[in-house]
Amino acid sequence: MPIEIEMRARFDKETRDQLVDRLERDGEDLGPDDKHIYFYVLPDQLLKVTDNTAADTAKITLKGSKIGQGAAFAETEFAIAPADVGTAVKLFNALGFEGAMHEASNLRHNFRFDGVEIAVKWSEAWGYHAEFEVLLDDDAPDAARAEAAAKITDVADELGVTLMTEQELAEFTAAFEAAEKERKERERQAAPIR
Repeated sequence: MPIEIEMRARFDKETRDQLVDRLERDGEDLGPDDKHIYFYVLPDQLLKVTDNTAADTAKITLKGSKIGQGAAFAETEFAIAPADVGTAVKLFNALGFEGAMHEASNLRHNFRFDGVEIAVKWSEAWGYHAEFEVLLDDDAPDAARAEAAAKITDVADELGVTLMTEQELAEFTAAFEAAEKERKERERQAAPIR
């Protein structure tokens, strides 16, 4: 199971445009990577069914922690056919996860810069944002994890991007989860009784 060292940043469109210009000029363009994601926010994990619309692929992913609970994520994933995305969502909903499900479309473009993969993204919940990531083997020592985190921080600094702190991530995701829960409750109350 690989370990992702992942950090995030949110910013305005001007910062996004400057970042993309710099990455197009000085980085490696890995191409568009738009996705439609069904994600289940569980107490200490994140389960996702991802339809990668840009590549016509799909996968199921279980992250070993939630955003805002550290930069290192153990991740288990496997490919499924794009045609099976709906079935996977139905399965997880039938298993009782429907109340924890959220749905989002992400417009994204991937780059590599100085050994760090950077996904520059836009979604309704996050607005303009980016994920900075380094993948390590699951048995990577703590020193390698710390080195990867420092590398991400250095790259973000060089690109003029301010990374979110763990506290900022935890507060942002908690606010999002609360708003989604409230929205679902309003929809449930507005639905006709059958």
